Amino acid sequence: MLNYDPLACLPSSEELPDSDDTPVDNELQDLIPGLLKALLAMAWPERMDWFFGVDMGIYYDSDLPPIVPDGFLSLGVERFYDENLRPSYVLWEEKKLPILALEVVSKTYRGEYSTKKAEYARLGFLYYVVYNPFRRRKPRLEVYKLVNNVYELHDGNPVWLPEISLGIGIERGTYLGIPREWMYWYNQQGQRFLTPEEDKKLAQQEAQQAKQEAQLAQRRTQLLAERLRSLGIDPDLI
Repeated sequence: MLNYDPLACLPSSEELPDSDDTPVDNELQDLIPGLLKALLAMAWPERMDWFFGVDMGIYYDSDLPPIVPDGFLSLGVERFYDENLRPSYVLWEEKKLPILALEVVSKTYRGEYSTKKAEYARLGFLYYVVYNPFRRRKPRLEVYKLVNNVYELHDGNPVWLPEISLGIGIERGTYLGIPREWMYWYNQQGQRFLTPEEDKKLAQQEAQQAKQEAQLAQRRTQLLAERLRSLGIDPDLI
């Protein structure tokens, strides 16, 4: 009897392009998802069941080109396969649809509020996040959740995502030495996770404070010893 495996006829991730080769016209399209990925690595240091792709092709049909979000999050998948990492994200291999897709709007409109939004809804992405840094009157951050195959806009900043157990939002900060509005992950109390730079700076400040406290305690001990000696008491015998 012939055993037929339909997946064996489909191309593998190694055989497919990793993106659509469309150049970004706004550096934020790389930096913002890159920051979110770095923050996840700090928030989930022990977890190996997630993957965050940046400008990576998601293949859902072997006869169609991939859809390429600026960033996307998948849960319940291997964080990495080996040292060569993922060349692309292929649904018939991963068997997990990403739970969140992110688009950062550039000066060249790419259908983030129309065609891409409709495509993510059709594919079944639970969350669709759009950030438009150029908006002045409308909200720059929009977080949509798929309800009955239709995206519903969620108000707030940050917005809590219970299926991910994280919130997502925007506020001013500094990343890679650039002070501006960035996108962050937040805990349930609404506190954002620190960037690698901020975490390092905080650790340095705490180490410096601990050093100063130790020096102060040592100085106090020395002054006490001097005072005891002035009274004719040997502090080493106490």
